[in-house]
Amino acid sequence: MTTDTGTSASTLHADAVRTLSAWRPAEEDQERLRLDYLEHLAEQPEGLYRSCLPAHITASAAVVDPAAGRVLLTLHPKVGMWLQMGGHCEPGDGDLASAALREAVEESGIPDLVLLEADGAPVPAKLDRHQVRCAGKDRPENTHLDVQYIAVAPAGAQALISEESLDLRWFDYDRLPELTDHSVRDLVARARRLTG
Repeated sequence: MTTDTGTSASTLHADAVRTLSAWRPAEEDQERLRLDYLEHLAEQPEGLYRSCLPAHITASAAVVDPAAGRVLLTLHPKVGMWLQMGGHCEPGDGDLASAALREAVEESGIPDLVLLEADGAPVPAKLDRHQVRCAGKDRPENTHLDVQYIAVAPAGAQALISEESLDLRWFDYDRLPELTDHSVRDLVARARRLTG
C-alpha cells in the first residue's frame, strides 16, 4: 500500500486492467462485459472510484461455507434486497481482489476469509453491471461495473453484522431468500459449483 493516492490509484487501475485482461470467461455475455469494463478503464483513469460518473468499477464477494453448503448474504439498506458482500474501491486498495476481500471481511465480521484462486492468484467468478443510486435517493442512477469473487469462510464461521447491513444471515444454497435477484442466484450457483 502506498501513501500517495495518485500512485495507489494507478496501481489499482493497472491491477484491474491486468485482472480483467487475464480472466477469460466461457460465456459470451461475460466476455462482452469484460471487454466493456476494459473499455471503461481505458477511457477513465479514475474509473474505479465512486466519484467516476456515470459508471465505476466495484468489487464484491459471495461468502460461502462449503462444508455446510451455505452462503452469507446481507440485507442491503439502500436496495432492500439480500446481496453478496461488496462495495466501492478505496484509495488504499492495492488490487481488485483486496478490495473485494476488504468489503467481505468488513461486512461479514469474519476475519479469516480466503478468496478462491486459480494458478495461485484470486480470480473473478463473474461480472455484473447494474444500476444503483449510490450517491443518494435524490441523485441520478449510476452504473456499478461489479467484479465478483468467491470468499471461502472457515467451516462453521460465525458472522457479525456491521452497521452497513439491515440484517446478515447464512442461507442454504437451495434456500435463498425471495428478495434476491438473478445475479446473486447465479453467483451463488457458481460458488457452489467451484467450491463443491
